[in-house]
Amino acid sequence: MVKTGTPLKFLAVVFLISVFAYSQPSIYVNQIGFDPKSPKIALIEYDSKLPNTTFDIIDISSQKAVFNAAVGSPESIDEWKPGKLFFKADFSSFQTPGNYKIKIKIANQTYSSATFSIEENILAKRTISSIVHYYNKQRANTPEELEADKNILLYGSTKKVDVRGGWCDASGDVSKYFSHLAYANFVSPQQTPLVTWSLINTSETISKKLVQWNIKDSLDNEALWGADYMMRCLSDEDYFYMIVFSYFDKNPAARRIVGLHANSVTTDEYQSAFREGAGMAIAALARISQWKKNGEFTSQQYLDGAKRAYAHLLKYNTKYDDDGKENIIDEYCALMGATELWIATNDNFYKEESRKWAHKLENRMTDKGWFKSNDGNRPFWHAADAGLPVVTLTRYLKKETDTKERNAATMVIKKALDYNLAVTNNVSNPFGYARQSFLFQGKIKDGFFIPHENETGWWWQGENARLASLSTAAVEGAKVLSFKKNDSTKKSLDLFASQQLSWILGCNPYSVCFMYEFGEKNVPYMHSNYGHGSEKGGISNGVTGKEGNPDGSGIDFKMDVEGNDEWRWTEQWIPHSAWFLQAITATVEP
Repeated sequence: MVKTGTPLKFLAVVFLISVFAYSQPSIYVNQIGFDPKSPKIALIEYDSKLPNTTFDIIDISSQKAVFNAAVGSPESIDEWKPGKLFFKADFSSFQTPGNYKIKIKIANQTYSSATFSIEENILAKRTISSIVHYYNKQRANTPEELEADKNILLYGSTKKVDVRGGWCDASGDVSKYFSHLAYANFVSPQQTPLVTWSLINTSETISKKLVQWNIKDSLDNEALWGADYMMRCLSDEDYFYMIVFSYFDKNPAARRIVGLHANSVTTDEYQSAFREGAGMAIAALARISQWKKNGEFTSQQYLDGAKRAYAHLLKYNTKYDDDGKENIIDEYCALMGATELWIATNDNFYKEESRKWAHKLENRMTDKGWFKSNDGNRPFWHAADAGLPVVTLTRYLKKETDTKERNAATMVIKKALDYNLAVTNNVSNPFGYARQSFLFQGKIKDGFFIPHENETGWWWQGENARLASLSTAAVEGAKVLSFKKNDSTKKSLDLFASQQLSWILGCNPYSVCFMYEFGEKNVPYMHSNYGHGSEKGGISNGVTGKEGNPDGSGIDFKMDVEGNDEWRWTEQWIPHSAWFLQAITATVEP
């Protein structure tokens, strides 16, 4: 009981001190789960050193502790959460399948994490069908879209073409892109063609598992849907139309085939360069042609289309590049295209082309382990496709047999992966979030997130595609490097790969599972035109550097922003699920 006359202000102070002294810990964990043999890390956040140094794994069905271990030493990350301490709960040695949660006891209070499971091939088994569902729902196949796109105007022309099909780019954007941001030269992501190639890759890599899980036919149909769209986008002049743009207009008649500059300024520069989606489109068409399955086009037409487009770009690629110069993105995308044509045809011409592009890409590698984007000192960084140079080289090595050529490519892969580990771990980084080097105001800098001040002039967003691409690169690259059992670098790469996916699935400072309708906490639903919007299996953009920090430092994530800017964090985007699909495919035990 409080004595009469005790000042209320004093009570408030006492209350606040009590709350501060006994603040609740936060437990961050992958909200879907782990393979039995994979690294398994959760994080416990607290204001001070933990009085209790152990944690328990609780079996959901029995509510009994089945594993106990000591928490790790306190780590901090003051750029994100000043004054907070993070303790790793490492239960990698616990491999028993089941459903669990983490429990920790502090000052006689028990705190629990979100639930998760341990199961063989868990991420692939539980999410691939939803990813296929997501792309199926993203199809631009409503009556309004089909009617508009079968007879659509080229910007600045009276010519009309049929570009029906494809996928809407994001939960808030019903446009269709081979790539956007082409005008910025160094930031172009791979969009529709990457999705198609990723679906094809999964179908071929884990075919037996997909049949066992009863999802192969639907996945294959989605890949063929993508291939057919790319064939319709292949012009009579042998270049690909880059963008079908909606202008964010509810009227489907507003749609045009365009090139795109900042602030939705449209142009007639709609021809795709290698780096603007064409390289990956060539790769996807060449690869799917080997299925001997027909969509609306035949397998032979897919292959012939890939050959036509490749030959055309050997003559005209720099004309389509906005600055008239090829850079690293042209090179890794052209390498992927040439490699798939080599695999599909066994033609010496494509063998020599593949080696040419591989040499160009290999020559981008620096002594520090990062690639140069250009002929100057700009490090290669990418918000979506950071792992694609390594993934492309690993695909090239599926065909290359020459020892000298293999050794050169393998050495570059090793340097790139060593760099990824080094730059990620050269600061306190309890979440293991993949870091990167970039050029900022004339100086090379390392950071967690991409710089907001970049060549686009406006574009920055969450980087879940980048994380999944680097996870893919780590797993596929490690296979090429053929590590011996228990090699420490192999273990570091496995942990790196696992932590990127765990971040996407909830082990992040906001406890958000960015894969929609999975885990315990998702972003809000986002509506779009023609009945499109957020879908199960779609992945949102995710976390960024602090808004207002031009170098991307700090941390930010917002679900609801006045002025409709929340797309930077909450919007689903097709490259995220494509890269996640590649990453989980790479980890499946055959």
